Amino acid sequence: MTVHTRMDHYLKDHHIPYRRIVHRHSNSSLHSAHAAAVQPMHLAKGVVLEDHDGKHLMAILPANAKVSLSVLNDEFQAKYHLVKERDIYQMFDDCDRGAVPPLGSAYHMNMVCDSSLMELDHVYLESGDHETLIRLDKDAFNQLMEFSHSRKLRFGTELFH
Repeated sequence: MTVHTRMDHYLKDHHIPYRRIVHRHSNSSLHSAHAAAVQPMHLAKGVVLEDHDGKHLMAILPANAKVSLSVLNDEFQAKYHLVKERDIYQMFDDCDRGAVPPLGSAYHMNMVCDSSLMELDHVYLESGDHETLIRLDKDAFNQLMEFSHSRKLRFGTELFH
């Protein structure tokens, strides 16, 4: 698949309305937020975790936050760690390197969403490249998380820059 194809199909197949936002090339979710003039707390990033049994979980949280593994470990009664970068490249081979879309269900992966994102009027998603964001209104984002059977809880710790 080419960049965007899997995400586009997933959103369209599930009747999730969205808009593409094109921005200059960026190297991280924080840079994407800056390049697209979006507040970092409104940009959702996906972090892929693996538990002690080798099962994957995508944690979706604001670009200006880091994952609290202790919260997720307690909630899921597991021992999660970050997936190695080279493994991420294989899992998301339809995406540019380092541009993971926060839509684990499109990649047959369970998801957990930081509940702070559920309260926002608009949420922006990395799209799988370094130059496009997907903009969803609150209803569309919540519908997407509901359809994806994403668990919702607070597990992100805000980073200060």
